[in-house]
Amino acid sequence: MPSKKAIKLRRAGVHTIKQIVKAMDMVAVTKLQRSKARLLATRPMFREIARVMDQLRHNADAKRHLYFREPAGNKAAYVLITSNRGLCGSYNSNVSGTALRHMEATGKEEAVIAVGNRGRDYFQRRKKRIRDCYTEIAETAFYEDAQKLSKELISLYTSGEVDEVYLAYTEFESVLTHVPRVVRLLPVGEARAAEAKLETAEPGSCPMQFDPDVDTVLEDAVPLYLTAFLYGAMQESGCSEQAARMLSMDAATKNATEIIDDLTRMYNRKRQAGITQEIAEIVGGANVNKQ
Repeated sequence: MPSKKAIKLRRAGVHTIKQIVKAMDMVAVTKLQRSKARLLATRPMFREIARVMDQLRHNADAKRHLYFREPAGNKAAYVLITSNRGLCGSYNSNVSGTALRHMEATGKEEAVIAVGNRGRDYFQRRKKRIRDCYTEIAETAFYEDAQKLSKELISLYTSGEVDEVYLAYTEFESVLTHVPRVVRLLPVGEARAAEAKLETAEPGSCPMQFDPDVDTVLEDAVPLYLTAFLYGAMQESGCSEQAARMLSMDAATKNATEIIDDLTRMYNRKRQAGITQEIAEIVGGANVNKQ
């Protein structure tokens, strides 16, 4: 059994860790509040753009465009949004694992574009091709970052380097619920947004006129849609990351408190046993003197 000194040292160490973890918990709470505010401000914009894209999907002229035609090749790019740091529970492993299972199911020749170190490291260990990694975006995602990434994806797609583009991110539903998703960005599939109940148009129910022509409109509309989708996914993932980190730090704080309580009880038992032994020795010595 450890000595009283060893117990005190360990308890002091756990207490220090508890203070650090508690501070990280408070930081995560603050960041979560800011992330939720940005997310709530982003969703209305994306939902409106998504509604328009759903209408375009059912237009006969738009269906013939490169951005909407079904792929004929076997090359896919996967954009994976994770964090740069750990200590956020299973947040990174959940979305990375979901992306990996999707890759295995499609069986295509894939290239990974990682937004965040953790996703890059996950697929490097599995010998996947990492085409690019954006570490700065994972920390602070701005609309310009999404725009930059959108241009790269469109360049890959229009040049024929890839036939499909997928996005793996984490959708924020609540502080306790974060759902990993994999959606197809290109060719444009069914638009979706977190918690959005989009009234999608039925085929033939939304006659549209393009001015000056369908190609010109789509050349502007699709990049805007991709940028909005990417930016929205970054905000969803960022919010999920901070919520996961907050929950993880909260659980760590509770565990540290339990360990400190256990060590305190152990120390008190050890101390009481020492006092009892001293009393027994004193009484024993007194009895010997009486004899």
